[in-house]
Amino acid sequence: MQEALRFFQAYEIWIYVLLGLVGIFYLRKFFLAWQELQGAVFGLERENAQGRLNQAANVLLIVLSLMVAEFILTSFIIPSNPTAMPIFTPTLNLLVTPTITLEANASGQSAENTPGIQETLPAAALLSSSQTGQCIEGQIFISSPQNGADVSGIVEISGSANVPNFGFYKIEMRRIDEQDWLTVLAGNQLQPDGLLGTWNTALLSPAVYQIRLVIVDNQGTALPPCEIQINVVSNTQTPQP
Repeated sequence: MQEALRFFQAYEIWIYVLLGLVGIFYLRKFFLAWQELQGAVFGLERENAQGRLNQAANVLLIVLSLMVAEFILTSFIIPSNPTAMPIFTPTLNLLVTPTITLEANASGQSAENTPGIQETLPAAALLSSSQTGQCIEGQIFISSPQNGADVSGIVEISGSANVPNFGFYKIEMRRIDEQDWLTVLAGNQLQPDGLLGTWNTALLSPAVYQIRLVIVDNQGTALPPCEIQINVVSNTQTPQP
């Protein structure tokens, strides 16, 4: 369903163009059939002209109905459905190796004569600096599950999605070794502090995952997300709080 909505939104202009061309073609056929009907003398001629006139009128009615349906979809239904409007947000590359370049020292010695320092941080250390992200309790916050918790099966995600000019929120997840985020649930109601939604982790392979709460304002701008890290375990294991 969501893919169909995205299709009608992405190709809105082309759909209107195609329907417009079909409409012009059958509008011409309608007027030709109308003129033929007006000038027909014999009953068979009138019957054939009437048939072509009815066919052109039916196609024009279908084209008009499709245009109205496309307008309603793109103007009312899709904007009210947050999961049909993907928000592309930049992702953090956890495997990047930060480098430090030394400036020239006080004696004028250039950095070329000084051994370069290259520092490699493990992924866990890089993650620790962004586990909470821009989490603000009472505004954009994930209270459950807690950061570092073990989870399995159906997981209830609770927290706050309560900011000025609120549009909608969504929960995204990814494995710690992946770059792309996947939306698992969304909502368009303010939530000061409570259940944001449920997530079925039973189909995921046991691993370390990141989840984040992304809030989009009513102008379509995504705010800095609140991120946590969780461990998805198999149902045979006992989740730890």
